[in-house]
Amino acid sequence: MDDASKRISSPSYTTHVPQEPEQELILIKFDEGDPRDPQNFSYARKWAITLTCCVFSGITAAAASSYSISYESMMHDLNCTQLQATVGLSLYVIGFGIVPLVSSSFSEETGRRPLYIVSSVLFMLAEVMNALAPNIQTVIVSRMLQGVFGSTGASLVGGCIADIWQPHERGLPMSLFAFSSLFSFGLGSVFGGLIAANPHLGWRWVQWVHAIISGVYVLDVILVMSETRSSIVLTRIAKDTRKMTGDPRYRSSAEINKPSMLSLIKTSCTRPLYLLLTEPIVQSFSIWLGFTWGVVYCLLESVSTEFQSVYNFSVSETGFVFLCLRKDVLLHMHADTLYKKYFPTKGQEARLYMACIAAIVLPVSMFIYGWTASPHIPWIVPVIALTAFMAGVFVIFQVAFLYLADCYGPYASSAQAGQSLARNTMGMVFPLFTQQMFTGMTYKWGLTLWALLSLVMAPIPWVLVFFGSKIRSHSKVSRKILEAEEQQSDGEKTVVPSPTEERSMQV
Repeated sequence: MDDASKRISSPSYTTHVPQEPEQELILIKFDEGDPRDPQNFSYARKWAITLTCCVFSGITAAAASSYSISYESMMHDLNCTQLQATVGLSLYVIGFGIVPLVSSSFSEETGRRPLYIVSSVLFMLAEVMNALAPNIQTVIVSRMLQGVFGSTGASLVGGCIADIWQPHERGLPMSLFAFSSLFSFGLGSVFGGLIAANPHLGWRWVQWVHAIISGVYVLDVILVMSETRSSIVLTRIAKDTRKMTGDPRYRSSAEINKPSMLSLIKTSCTRPLYLLLTEPIVQSFSIWLGFTWGVVYCLLESVSTEFQSVYNFSVSETGFVFLCLRKDVLLHMHADTLYKKYFPTKGQEARLYMACIAAIVLPVSMFIYGWTASPHIPWIVPVIALTAFMAGVFVIFQVAFLYLADCYGPYASSAQAGQSLARNTMGMVFPLFTQQMFTGMTYKWGLTLWALLSLVMAPIPWVLVFFGSKIRSHSKVSRKILEAEEQQSDGEKTVVPSPTEERSMQV
């Protein structure tokens, strides 16, 4: 290798890949300790990237709750019905379910950073459109666009964290991700309620505040965000090496047997669906977390009405009820302790112990909340029940992302996109019938129904704790990922998959 090649590739190393004599390729790989490898980023850089990703997730979560709590102001200003306003919330959520089918898998081929930059800019512009909307139809369209562009904040965070953190290090970053999403629901409701209750401001200023915050975030993501997908980094190194040396044989593994653009788009759209429809682990968490997420959005619809009618809370006071989840991030410490203790014997399933507890807490807290919201019982009692419920939501939200990231490694974003589709579809549907259901059944019996359904799903994490490893051993995708990891860790030995093997990995 000439001096120019060494300057470009070092400290990465190259391996000759046997092909036909005139087509011999030189495969560029990371050397151990290479600072360009996202896994070897400094802790400061890793945390800067993690916080940047989590902030976007928090902004998009706050945009959901602040919108719902400002219904009254918007309905008065635009002369629309509550059902029309609710459609804006539902279309926002469905954007989070559908777009990741393309964006998350496509990011695995083209990189995370470009999607973050483009999505954050367009999300900000959609918020400006919402703030300037002259009628409810424009609001609905802008909310749909916000969901489309904001979905990156939820769908790519798990993949970015899996890119830069080792499995045993992901507990705190994933806890921060889950906390930023759920805490921002409460925070969005607080400032949304305070702004909407001010007759001189109203719902439009809720959107303007979001647009301003999103504009600041755009600068942050441009300045701080780095590419975290290792295959993209290696491809860029290989391109620079070819340019500097004039030798076309330098390649990254991602460039060998690279699929066509049409095949790439097809894979990006179908891989999350494939995992959702064929992988029992993805399916079980999708059903459980999807139902729970639907109930969360029901609470966005019902908590304001219930506390205002039962306890005569004002709009601004109701917003503070959502802050009942503010201390849930502390649960990650105990979850990490259990994971480290049981990982040697249980493997990935060591993530699930806290989820088993949450499976019991969820139905119990819903029962308590449903049966204690009464003028004869102090308001603090249902708030405590809501706190316990949101703690359970936090746990399973965190566990779902951690467990799927551990099980599906390089395809974590695709697995989470499939789970996100099911979760956000339920988040879209539930608010559309929440008010009608509570009107017909009352809050007490409506929440009792949710509690009973939650009780039926409680065995899911327990089954995975005892049988998850066996289930994964029968998974074609899990076996392929394990084989790829073994090949990657095999020193100087390089295995280039045949076209047949490559297609089998592109599920």
